[in-house]
Amino acid sequence: MNDEFSRGCNLNKITIDNGTATTYKYCGKLNVFDWLNDIPQAINKDEIYEIRFKNTRKGFFYNANKISIEVGDFVAVEASPGHDIGIVALKGPLVLKQLKRNRLSADTEFKTIYRKAKQYDIDKWKEAIALEEETMIESRKITADLKLNMKIGDVEYQGDKTKAIFYYIADERVDFRKLIKVLADRFSIRIEMRQIGARQEAGRIGGIGPCGRELCCASWVTNFVSVTTNAARYQELSLNPQKLAGQCSKLKCCLNYEVDAYMDERKDFPQQDFILNTEKGKASHIKTDVFRRTMWYAINNENLNTIFPLSVEKVKEIISVNKKGKQYILGDIQASNEPKPEKLDFTDVVGQESLDRFDNKKPQHNKKRKKRKPNPRFNQNRDENS
Repeated sequence: MNDEFSRGCNLNKITIDNGTATTYKYCGKLNVFDWLNDIPQAINKDEIYEIRFKNTRKGFFYNANKISIEVGDFVAVEASPGHDIGIVALKGPLVLKQLKRNRLSADTEFKTIYRKAKQYDIDKWKEAIALEEETMIESRKITADLKLNMKIGDVEYQGDKTKAIFYYIADERVDFRKLIKVLADRFSIRIEMRQIGARQEAGRIGGIGPCGRELCCASWVTNFVSVTTNAARYQELSLNPQKLAGQCSKLKCCLNYEVDAYMDERKDFPQQDFILNTEKGKASHIKTDVFRRTMWYAINNENLNTIFPLSVEKVKEIISVNKKGKQYILGDIQASNEPKPEKLDFTDVVGQESLDRFDNKKPQHNKKRKKRKPNPRFNQNRDENS
């Protein structure tokens, strides 16, 4: 099966039986695990279905005709105008949980599921999908000719090939009324412009993050919370834009995942900008190991590479003494260039693995080759031939 036919998902198989098309049940784009599927419910769970379209676009539709539909079936649903082709992503009582998550009521008038997609629906849908990339490239050229400050990131055709959604990114408000007229005349379809953000564009395109996993915005994140550099500061991360920025050129969403734990742990930490007054000199803060509750200080009159680890309680004690106008006596505190690593609690039970197996390299011995003794017969034959 072609990649574009998967509509942004990795589908392994597609079967067409009795004129209806069915695909693989699960998808990597904002997939939802139906954990309530095997729980008996008193409600009618065959009424509202979650239908997915290209990439991360989803919608809820009402099964007014009581059609027997399973997850992974291709269905023709109501659109404005005409109809669209989508894939059933979720059914059952968990759809009600999804409605609540999206702040929708079950009493909302949803659009209708017409029927299971037939072979001619699939063929027309595939023709529309084949036009999307060409349409996107052509629309970018038209946008550049009109000198509009916007970027068209994706194009999605409707299943009946009568309408297309143009997803664009713009820093400012753009007057694209002339653009809509030009696009409608050029492609002879109904045009819908939909503005998205940089993070939403990364979610639609997808990709692999520096962690080695699929992007969060493409796999499960639906609400994008603002991320600031304070999240990196709380976690003692280097303020390097190349490392903190994601594929969308914005700060990574994962910076917010653990920042609450760091903030809770830092509640009783002393101020970092306070200069400690000791008998060895003025000590300034260098870095902090939050969960080990260790703060590292450097003496100004010594080499800055030599730093002293102090516990949070010790720093509080020094600050209280300094506020009284006294100089704190550190005593014999062992200086260190870096924190000492903890002893690993690894036990080689089987006796086949070792943590330092890559470090203990056998020395390569440079063995000198022994010189061969000259063969007298070879020299004698050479003299006779000459």
